[in-house]
Amino acid sequence: MEENKVINEQKIEGRNAVLEAFRAGKTIDKVYILDGCQDGPIRTIVREARKHDTLLQFVKKERLDQLSETGTHQGVIAVIAAYEYAEVSDILQRAREKGEDPFLFILDNIEDPHNLGAIIRTANLAGAHGVIIPKRRAVGLTATVARTSAGAINFTPVAKVTNLTNTIKELKEEGMWFVCADMNGESMYNLNLTGPIGMVIGNEGEGVGKLVKENCDMIASIPMKGDIDSLNASVAAGVLAYEIVRQRLMK
Repeated sequence: MEENKVINEQKIEGRNAVLEAFRAGKTIDKVYILDGCQDGPIRTIVREARKHDTLLQFVKKERLDQLSETGTHQGVIAVIAAYEYAEVSDILQRAREKGEDPFLFILDNIEDPHNLGAIIRTANLAGAHGVIIPKRRAVGLTATVARTSAGAINFTPVAKVTNLTNTIKELKEEGMWFVCADMNGESMYNLNLTGPIGMVIGNEGEGVGKLVKENCDMIASIPMKGDIDSLNASVAAGVLAYEIVRQRLMK
């Protein structure tokens, strides 16, 4: 299987440059477009973005000016991913090739690149076969993520999906179980976390989304004895992942 491939992370500014990037098959995470602009080239860019299921964000001129590095954005800026994304099927194939039950990290609304990078690093060290992130309300594979992963991004595939809930449902049909980290769940030490498993982690503020949580088979809490009530998302991912590792080793 081909791992995530390095490509240069950059912002592409200007109508022709963005169109050429789409047509050249660049991995584009997001396109910022001047709100209200509907001329021919912009409409073409919007069509290309929708065809490639790229996230579109319509913003005011002040926001584009703030993002621009050239000062000549012409009402459009595209953000190119630092790494290519894998497919979910690639991640499952990786597990099959190793003769192991699939072990996936599913990340809901992780918006901090340092958290994502740290989680990818943990996923690699814990022996997970890959990481799944959503297209919306989440950070993509930026250069900061790559640096924070300490090289793990070169070895651990990351897939980006339109709808986490639908992806979880599809993976359940493949025989996977899902455990969601939530402070109101049952102690992770009381749960059977062996077998083909997906571990779902949300951000510190909102946690895992309601629909995603409802589609999980188990809700796991991490016992905490301190004076604050939550762990950093990447730390929570590490703690729960290594309980899964412990149980897999004990099997």
